Amino acid sequence: MLDAVLTAHLKAPLARLAKPLLHAGVSANQVTLVGFLCGLISAFCVTQDWLLWALAGLAANRLCDGLDGALARLTHPTRYGAFLDIVFDFLMYSLIPLSFAIRDGSDALPAAFLIFCFVGTGSSFLAFSIFAKEVGLTNQRLVEKSMYYLEGLTEGFETLVVLALMMLFPAWFSVLAYGFGILCLVTTATRIWQGVQQLKQVEAQTSDHTRSIQ
Repeated sequence: MLDAVLTAHLKAPLARLAKPLLHAGVSANQVTLVGFLCGLISAFCVTQDWLLWALAGLAANRLCDGLDGALARLTHPTRYGAFLDIVFDFLMYSLIPLSFAIRDGSDALPAAFLIFCFVGTGSSFLAFSIFAKEVGLTNQRLVEKSMYYLEGLTEGFETLVVLALMMLFPAWFSVLAYGFGILCLVTTATRIWQGVQQLKQVEAQTSDHTRSIQ
């Protein structure tokens, strides 16, 4: 919900932070890999109940997620770099709830529910981007993204906030998981509706254009 606004405000600060890395010869893909490693460390710390360290790892993961894109824009973005970035993001989002289930078996059901809901938001997001690319759709609010970014109620920033709250208040994990999971289901439903409507509109315009030239 807030990703477009935050992306616009953070673009310049992230570019300034990325420039020293660029001069040091650090690549965007290296930052992506370091960020994913930080995410793995964060998940491991959750399983060991080292929750403040887990929070630090999560923060480092998200910082790297911003820096790799800033570095890519300063050099030459690659498709495989964008692919790695997207895959690692979705793996990390699911890994944190799993780590809470490992930490405390009583949290397994809400963790499973939240992961299921993440599958809904992720699959609706990625599936639409495939067809949006085919027909040339772009999101002008997030035009610098490597793929069509279908916005929704729960996006990256909201997910980060909830995962951080889980680490700060682990006793509330199940409440946060069920509550945020329901919001993710709302996002999935709205993305499905929005995606269908946009693709129907494109197909109708294409059909009208075809008839007009016949």
